Amino acid sequence: MSIDTKEIAPAPTGDLGGLAQGRSGLRTLKNSIAGVVIWGAFLIALIPLGWILWTVLSRGLSPMLDATWWQKDQSGVGAPGFDHNVRGARHAIVGTLMIALGTSVIAIPIAVMTAIYLVEYGRGGAARAISFMVDILSGVPSIVAGLFIYAIWVTFFGWQLNGFGSSLALVLLMVPVVCRSTEEMLKLVPNELREASYALGVPKWKTIVKVVLPTSFSGIVTGSLLGFARVAGETAPLLILAQYSQFLNQNLFSGNIAALPTLINTNLPNMAGDPVSADRVWGAACTLILLVLVINLIGRLIGHFTKVKG
Repeated sequence: MSIDTKEIAPAPTGDLGGLAQGRSGLRTLKNSIAGVVIWGAFLIALIPLGWILWTVLSRGLSPMLDATWWQKDQSGVGAPGFDHNVRGARHAIVGTLMIALGTSVIAIPIAVMTAIYLVEYGRGGAARAISFMVDILSGVPSIVAGLFIYAIWVTFFGWQLNGFGSSLALVLLMVPVVCRSTEEMLKLVPNELREASYALGVPKWKTIVKVVLPTSFSGIVTGSLLGFARVAGETAPLLILAQYSQFLNQNLFSGNIAALPTLINTNLPNMAGDPVSADRVWGAACTLILLVLVINLIGRLIGHFTKVKG
């Protein structure tokens, strides 16, 4: 039995090839345009950032490089016979570190434990309510947080204004930042690590302490430093709860205390006609930027040397 075979003519490929080349060229053009737009937006965003950094560094490095900036405060400024050209900011630098550290000691454990509960334990209405409250706190203006603590600290209890009250107000601003960043870091931990630990009979709490937290530790440190940078530059709660002082106060729980933001606010009205006040303003701004930069570098080093290898 024979089968008749017909010669099958090849399909014309000229038009299809041209169409494919046309589509490929159109996609390449769109990709190039999108790349140009993205890079343009990136460079436009760098312009104000570079301008701010250049302005602050060019005007603030000179007073900051003076030894008296780190060694002296402004005790006696305004008194007869006192050298009014003193540009010391030791009292403000120490006050900023004390307030920010006091805030971190309270806020970081609360935020990390809240994030652990939401990721590892949270189910149902309680978890949704806590997550909703964290979202609410993330949008609260700093002056509202300061007024809230003032109403409790001064109006209700009648306590004196001090740096610790400012730390309590800043806790409300730092908790949502650290909580959300920690929550995202915990979600990135593979579930296989948890399941392997459970398969070995390890309790859940020990799995979190020994497996989940070490795996995400570098990310938690980074989020904590972001929160630290947020509260170190806040001004409104300090104006309400910790009045500016020209003297060095090393007691967070008693008396007025200075900080770099309040130092800027105090000298800002005299900045136009007084070169010394202008130096204090720009020097404090430059010191604040340098402080946040150093804290972030330290955090990166801690995260690098403590992260889980391989």
